[in-house]
Amino acid sequence: MALDENALFTDKPQNRVGKYQCPRCKRTNDYSIRWVQRSKKDRLPPGADASDRAKFEKLRDYLLRLDDEVVCKTCHKRFEIPSQHSLMFVDQFAGLPNDEELDKEIAAAAGQTDAAPEKPPAPPQPPTRKPSGWK
Repeated sequence: MALDENALFTDKPQNRVGKYQCPRCKRTNDYSIRWVQRSKKDRLPPGADASDRAKFEKLRDYLLRLDDEVVCKTCHKRFEIPSQHSLMFVDQFAGLPNDEELDKEIAAAAGQTDAAPEKPPAPPQPPTRKPSGWK
């Protein structure tokens, strides 16, 4: 008898942030999306036959998206997540730059330095007069 997929993986719920644009109001916001990470167990469960062993060797860790829709933070309308990737393998994320590294690379390519941006000078204080009161 073939093993069930739950016997080969351990499930771990995760929340990941995704940046999506609402199709109605055209505003882009960050949304928390629910995922389940399914990690391959370290050993094959007892009662596995030769075909189960062959399948177990080929298994990879993956993420499965649970949320298909989000509610816009601006117009409060529900829209579908415009991604066809509801399943992603964990090894696809290895080597991808995160947002901070990507921003640094873009700034370096544009010739900007890592120094803090200069603050504009404070506006001059308005002149103060002594109140004369009612006459």
